[in-house]
Amino acid sequence: MIARTLSKTITAAALTIGLASAVVAQDEEAVLNVTLAEETHSFTLSDLKSMPVSRFETTTIWTDGAQAFEGVSLKHLFETLNVDEGTITATAINDYAVEIPMSDAGEDGPIIAYHTNGEEMSRRDKGPLWVVYPYDSDIAYQTELVYSRSIWQLDRISVE
Repeated sequence: MIARTLSKTITAAALTIGLASAVVAQDEEAVLNVTLAEETHSFTLSDLKSMPVSRFETTTIWTDGAQAFEGVSLKHLFETLNVDEGTITATAINDYAVEIPMSDAGEDGPIIAYHTNGEEMSRRDKGPLWVVYPYDSDIAYQTELVYSRSIWQLDRISVE
């Protein structure tokens, strides 16, 4: 009886450590690569989370009801990289790509969201990264063109 309880406790502890290790490993893998000219900057989820956080609540055409998004603003990301001009090409895991004008990376512009409603996004839920505009804040964000720029499963950006 004691051996069985001890065995279950050890198994539970090993699973907990294993899951924690998987989360740490995921946090340490690059989730976003940003290429500027010939130089690539890799960001882990931890790197993105260490930047100033932008938050807003908005409805989307892909979700039900208002959603709370949290992430790093495009404006801050490009300020960090000392980039203020060029055309942004955002590409998803499945190689879908969109162009986003640098002018969209303004003060109240889109964010690279890593949380929806306080939770990390899985690939099934448009994650781990999703370019989201504050659609409800301005009718200019409620156009087919802007919706087409709202790329999910984002994993790389280049600026030319």
